[in-house]
Amino acid sequence: MMRRWFACMVVMAALGGMAAPINVEQTSAGTRPPATLVDSFDGLGIGFDGPQGNADGRNPSDNSLAVGPDHIVQTVNSRLAVFTKKGKKFPATGTPLYGAVPTNTIFAGLGGPCASRNNGDAVVRYDQLADRWLVVMPIFSRIPLSDLGERVPVDRPAPAGQLAAPGQASSPGTAVAPPPNPPPAPASPAGRGRGQPPAPGAPPPPPPPPSTYAMCYAISVTPDPLGAWYRYAFERPLFPDYPRPALWIDGYYNPTSSSDNRISDTIATQKHACVVDRAKMLKGEPASEQCTIMLNVGFLNNADIDGRSVPPAGAPNIMMAAGGTQLDKIFDADAIDTWQFHVDWKNPANTSVTGPTKIAVAPYHYLCDGQLTSCVPQPGTDRRLDAQGDKIMSRVVYRRIGNRESLVAVHSVNTAAGGGGVRWYEFGVDNSRKVSLRQQGTYAPDGFFRWMASPAIDRLGNIGIGYSFGGAPNFTGQRFAGRVPADPPGVLGLRETVLVEGQASQTNTMRWEDYTTTAIDPSDDCTVWYVGDYLKKDATNYSSRIGSFRMPGCG
Repeated sequence: MMRRWFACMVVMAALGGMAAPINVEQTSAGTRPPATLVDSFDGLGIGFDGPQGNADGRNPSDNSLAVGPDHIVQTVNSRLAVFTKKGKKFPATGTPLYGAVPTNTIFAGLGGPCASRNNGDAVVRYDQLADRWLVVMPIFSRIPLSDLGERVPVDRPAPAGQLAAPGQASSPGTAVAPPPNPPPAPASPAGRGRGQPPAPGAPPPPPPPPSTYAMCYAISVTPDPLGAWYRYAFERPLFPDYPRPALWIDGYYNPTSSSDNRISDTIATQKHACVVDRAKMLKGEPASEQCTIMLNVGFLNNADIDGRSVPPAGAPNIMMAAGGTQLDKIFDADAIDTWQFHVDWKNPANTSVTGPTKIAVAPYHYLCDGQLTSCVPQPGTDRRLDAQGDKIMSRVVYRRIGNRESLVAVHSVNTAAGGGGVRWYEFGVDNSRKVSLRQQGTYAPDGFFRWMASPAIDRLGNIGIGYSFGGAPNFTGQRFAGRVPADPPGVLGLRETVLVEGQASQTNTMRWEDYTTTAIDPSDDCTVWYVGDYLKKDATNYSSRIGSFRMPGCG
């Protein structure tokens, strides 16, 4: 039977004087053998039992994962754990060494809101260029200005633990290791998180006192996540939801979203594009954060470096968002928005965000009309799962191989068969830093749902994508597909690898994960790690599954 491959390039055909794009759906599975599943084990969630106890988890899970030479670090909502990675130091992968602990355990002893307030939506990254760990934790609960204490002038660094005002440097204080036996995790303070409206009929809350929010950063001193960390605390006047930290040569870029509701009649969305001084943080020196408010744009993701080959010196970071505007019921688009984010640490007045430049792509419709919608059907229940279909997902991956610079981005779209597919793009970056489309495809080999994906690029240029898979009669689980450079443009030529099959339906909430995460192993620059959720048989809440994959010829 003939396989139906649709070209990934936007081919234009004359129709009555107008140009129409050819469908980019890949409606058959790849013909190459699947990526090899190297390791697979349960992370935080139902069934986890670590040195500091279990972690049943809150919804959504906000799954984040990073991998170093000898360790794997996972954050799930407001909890953190450290696992072994097989290699020079440990004989096997997946043994819990630490956790589950509140994420703010990393900030123990610092003082101030980062130490006293635990929070979800924390994200972990491994900086393979410096061999350091990075943990980013927002503070969603309002912090009364009266709690900040007497503040020093902004031209002097804020003391360790005290929130640095916008434009002010934060002092990390002495580097400290996480406590070996922290107390049991207390309940997280109430915050307003994404998609949490007041209860029906509840009176409006009283106006808050003058208050602010925060963003907390911890950077390890060594490649050992159980060793010492420098900790930094910054005031964020805007609600700092959905942080997406990304590694770049001149900073850790960290965009956030301030609301899921309209800001005003003329402003639909408000995002915060921020960057913190990586060079000073790596040395444990006072470091500052710079932020720019972005209006009427989608959820932002900054380019995140895979591998050890870096962009040219002075290259601005590239920031991306999907088109459309869910709040205005604009669910269709035919472009991806890009910006050039240039930071100047010596003269912040020269910092700039240029754009958007719209890159034409094949038309798409947000999967199930966007985020916080009942979307993916499950067997045995009327409860459907959210798809987060309005946004580019974490991560936007940058990889340089020789003089070839590539970006890969993914999001979730409706498919012709009535399911959900992974729309993926590879963009090129030329010497002038112009971004252009190289190839695109929508992975939809059947009528089921594939969504909430996360991509990676290994050192050979193979592209791997992990994602949730579901749709009745399938319980939701996790899968991985990929391509090699020799595959036809727009085709994921590797057959799917199943990381874990779901064993039950989630009935307690529609919220599902919010995001998954890939990470490239710095030990070989080939192995792709991925984490996502599933439910065990008869379970009422999620477990997470961590797996590693190798694609052909690498490793």
